[in-house]
Amino acid sequence: MLTSVDTDLLRVLADPLRLQIVTLLAEETLCTTHLIEETGARQTNLSNHLKVLREAGVVETEPCGRYTYYRLKPDVIASLAGQFADLAETARTTAENNVKRSCP
Repeated sequence: MLTSVDTDLLRVLADPLRLQIVTLLAEETLCTTHLIEETGARQTNLSNHLKVLREAGVVETEPCGRYTYYRLKPDVIASLAGQFADLAETARTTAENNVKRSCP
C-alpha cells in the first residue's frame, strides 16, 4: 500500500519540469548549466526544482570545481516502481477473485 511518504514523492515527481529533470538525469549526470540548456528553464526556477528533488532524496549532488553535478538516485525510483507493481498485483488478484464490498 502507498504511504504518505510515497504520496509526497509522487507529488514531487508530478511536476512536469521535475519529471523532465529526473528523465534527463536517468541518462547521465548533469550540472545546472546542462539542465538549463536541456530544459530551457531559468536558472532560479531550475535551482528551486533541484532543491525540491534533493530534499525528497531523488537526486544527489557532486561538487566539481565551481559546478555542481546532479545524479539520480535509482533506488528511490525503483522503490516507488516496486510499490506500484505491488499495487498492480493486488488489483489483479482482486479482479480475478471478483472481490467487492456488498452494498448496505
